Amino acid sequence: MAQCEQVLTPVDGVVARLSALDAALPARDGVAVFNRVYLAVTRAVDRRIDTGLFPDTRAVITLDVRFAEYYLAAVDAAADGRRPPACWRPLFQFRRHPGVRPVQFALAGINAHIGHDLALAVVDTCRTLGCEPADLEDEFEAVGELLLSLEERIRDELVPGPEFLRIADPLTHLLGAWSLDRARDAAWTAARALWALRRLPDVAAEFTERLDTAVGFAGRMLLTPLPD
Repeated sequence: MAQCEQVLTPVDGVVARLSALDAALPARDGVAVFNRVYLAVTRAVDRRIDTGLFPDTRAVITLDVRFAEYYLAAVDAAADGRRPPACWRPLFQFRRHPGVRPVQFALAGINAHIGHDLALAVVDTCRTLGCEPADLEDEFEAVGELLLSLEERIRDELVPGPEFLRIADPLTHLLGAWSLDRARDAAWTAARALWALRRLPDVAAEFTERLDTAVGFAGRMLLTPLPD
């Protein structure tokens, strides 16, 4: 009996691009640290798509690909000498700073991607599929749960052990000041606001610019260089 061939989806293309970046970037590079995290998330999404665990496969594929395109566009902009969006600039500016720890790079990338890109990706997906944000809530929550589990893994793998991380350590305060769960909730609110503003393009553009700037400011704080 002939074996069934695996059907490739656009998410497989995203995995391939992230894998190529993973192979090309130095391991300690801050963008590489985030890219490894994002590759793990995207592979987990891809496995769930392949096993039919999402309620609407087309919707989750569209959302996942639109979401990835924002990060990949920022990578391309930096590689070409262009300025990436404000939310991504701190990560690219500090990517080789010796005083920034790997967990800071990972969380700064997640902050940019969730805090800014996810809201825009939801709106893009609604336009592509002709639906409302409420129609994507199940897919949004399913992907969000994967991200939350990954945040726990990041903190377990990249945060120093308790013998090194004291309550007075500045890293303790940085990590305690940011929450992926809160960022995800804010992204959903921003997506709904942008969808409501879609017939007011000037206002929507201003809202998007302010969101980009605010998320970039938070990313800069997460990347504060710390003493050894």
